[in-house]
Amino acid sequence: MNAPARLRVAAGQATSVPRDVAANVATACSLVTTAADQGARVVVLPELFLTGYAAEEWRHDDSLALDASTGSGGPDERLRPLADLARERGVTVVASAAVRRALDASTLSAVVLTPDGEVRAPYDKQHLCGLEEQGFFTAGDHGATIVVDGWELGLGICYDGSFPEHAASAAAAGATAYLTPAAFFTGSDHRRDLYYAARAIDNGIYVVFAGLTGTCGASSFSGGSAVYDPEGRAVARTGADDPAVVVADLDIAEVRRVQDEVNTVARDRRDSLGHRERLEVGRAG
Repeated sequence: MNAPARLRVAAGQATSVPRDVAANVATACSLVTTAADQGARVVVLPELFLTGYAAEEWRHDDSLALDASTGSGGPDERLRPLADLARERGVTVVASAAVRRALDASTLSAVVLTPDGEVRAPYDKQHLCGLEEQGFFTAGDHGATIVVDGWELGLGICYDGSFPEHAASAAAAGATAYLTPAAFFTGSDHRRDLYYAARAIDNGIYVVFAGLTGTCGASSFSGGSAVYDPEGRAVARTGADDPAVVVADLDIAEVRRVQDEVNTVARDRRDSLGHRERLEVGRAG
C-alpha cells in the first residue's frame, strides 16, 4: 500500500491520575477530540498515561485487563469510551499503560486503539529505566511497527529513545516516523530535547514525542511534547502546559529528500566497524 503524501499527527499531554483508568481515559478522550478536530489521523499520548506513572502505586493486578495471551482483547470496559471515540473519529490512538501479562508479571506497554474500535498492546518497553521500572516490569523482547494509511510508524517508549539503535532498527525496517510515549521527570528537559531530535536526524525520519506533565504520585513531569522533522527540527512543540496538544503534518517527500540528498547517515551507516586497534604512546607512570 502506498502511503499518502502527508499524514497529520498529534502529540497530547496532561496530568495522569495513578491507577484511575476511568479518569485518565476521560482526559485522553478530551485530548484526542482536540487533535481530531484539527484533522489528526494519529494521536500519541504519554508513557503510562492510562494507569499512571507512580511507582509507589504499581501492582500486579487488573489495572488494564487486556488479553495478554493473544496481545489483544477487551477492551476493558474502562477503555470503551476511548475505543469508541477512536472508531467514531477515524483516528489511531497510541497510548501507554501497565499491562498485566501473567499473575506476577506486568509490562510497560504501548496500547493502540484503532479506527475499527479494536485495542492492541503490540509493544512492550525494551529499555526499562531505573531500579523501580527494572524491579517491577518485564522488558519487551521485540520491536513493533504500526501501519496507518500506508505510513510505517515505529514504536518506542521513553528510555528506548535514548538508544540510537532502537530508532535505527525501526527505520531499517521501513519506518518513516518513530512514535514515543514518554515521561521525563522535571529537571531532565535538556536530555529530553536532545534525545528525540537526535533520533530524527540519525535516521532522517519524523519523531512524535508525547511527554507526561504535571504531578503523578510523588513525581512531577516536564511535558515537552513535540514533533521533530527528519533534520531534527521541532516543527511543533509545547512546554509543561497541562493539557496541551501539538499537531503537525508528516511529509513523505521530506523524508525521501533528507534521506537521499541532505543527510545520508542512515544509508551510510556501516553494519560493523571491525576490530579496534589499541596503541599505547609514551611511558606510564
